Amino acid sequence: MAEVGILSCGIYLPDTYMTAREISEATKGLWTEEAVIDKLGIKKKPVPTPGRDGTQEMGALAALDALRRGGADPGEIDVILCMGEEWKEYPLTTSAMYIQGRIGAVNAWGIDVQNRCCTACAAIKMAKDMLIADDEINTILIAGGYRNGDFVDYTDKNMSMMYNLGAGGAALVLRKGLGKNIVLGSHIIGDGSMARDAGVEIGGTANPFKADNVDEGYKSLRLMDAAHMKERLNAVSVANWYRCVDESLRKSGGLTRKDIDYLAILHFKRSQHEAMVAELGLTPEQTVYLEDYGHIGQIDQILSLFLGIEQGRIKDGGLVCMIAAGIGYVWASTCVRWGG
Repeated sequence: MAEVGILSCGIYLPDTYMTAREISEATKGLWTEEAVIDKLGIKKKPVPTPGRDGTQEMGALAALDALRRGGADPGEIDVILCMGEEWKEYPLTTSAMYIQGRIGAVNAWGIDVQNRCCTACAAIKMAKDMLIADDEINTILIAGGYRNGDFVDYTDKNMSMMYNLGAGGAALVLRKGLGKNIVLGSHIIGDGSMARDAGVEIGGTANPFKADNVDEGYKSLRLMDAAHMKERLNAVSVANWYRCVDESLRKSGGLTRKDIDYLAILHFKRSQHEAMVAELGLTPEQTVYLEDYGHIGQIDQILSLFLGIEQGRIKDGGLVCMIAAGIGYVWASTCVRWGG
């Protein structure tokens, strides 16, 4: 079986940030600046610069960064899997094809894939499976942007779990037979009982925009069934996460938690992050806590990988474990053996 490796990764982040103090002020007294930093684990987060930083464009800029870092010709790309969000410059346009045209990947076809904040892990699994299954596919670009934080109402006390939503783009170039940075096993778990517990409540076909709800609609990312979602997450979330980790390790050649060298983890509240790192037998130096970035959806895993390499926390031969979770509800883990 052919091996699939990561040739390069790319990142785009806006140069505009929202600080913990500004988040606190936006909550109108619900959260203090100290609580935002200490409990939610947010010092600052990138947010879109007004008039700039569209979802599709941020994905394209990250893709260009990945191509530059990998020394790759866009003409070599066979497929683009766009992991960008549905909230984008123009509804019903195909983001993968925007990226294809924007970067000059003239030989590629593309498709948009969506798994909320699990999309990066899901797309990596899809790309690996496609590269192995199809003799005519040799290089796949995974790319996309994210700015769902536009919909957050900071005065909604149920939404504190999403105060961390930021903006940015990320990309990976995967190649068959590369001989380095090998993509190993993945495991994904879904729970459709929470499919509509969270989402943008106003603006779809079920609850369309009207003259009197437009302003509310653009701040209607909500827990639509907060009680059920919290009850269900408390019952299954931690167990599902660890099951994903353990199964992705098993699928990577019978590995176990003691083999993990770096955890590419999404951003969530500080206590949960510290508990998970400890439970997996890791130290704080074996991950990057994204307190200066917040949660940029499915960008987090690639951003953590990028920062881990940049900061020297990911060593040659080290095992990287990426973990993610997305509303819907989906949990995922993907393992990568970094280096030659």
